[in-house]
Amino acid sequence: MTSVTNFWADLPSGSDDEEVFEEILKSDNVRIERIISSGQISPENFWYDQPENEWVILLQGEAIIGFTDGVETRLENGDYLFLPAHQKHRVVYTSREPPCIWLAVFWKS
Repeated sequence: MTSVTNFWADLPSGSDDEEVFEEILKSDNVRIERIISSGQISPENFWYDQPENEWVILLQGEAIIGFTDGVETRLENGDYLFLPAHQKHRVVYTSREPPCIWLAVFWKS
C-alpha cells in the first residue's frame, strides 16, 4: 500500500553544530534527501567532490554556494542549482533564521 507523507511534517530542529540529513528515497541510481541547515558551513579549505550529479532546491532560507574558481552563488527561497558529478563546491553561508530547508536529488550518470 502506498502511504502519503508530508515534506513539511516533523521537521527536526537542527543544532548549531550539525546539519540534519534525512533520506526520503533511495534506489540503486537515485537518492533524495531533505536537509536542514541552520548556520552550518563547509570547513575552511574543504570541497565537496561527489561522484554523483546533484540537483538541489532551497525551499526556505538563504544560502551561498562557493566554487573553486571563486564564484559564489546566492540561493533564496525557490532557487535551485544543478551540480554535475565532481564539480567541486562548498557551502559558504546558510541562514539560521529561518533555517535552510533543502530538497536534494542525487543520481549516477
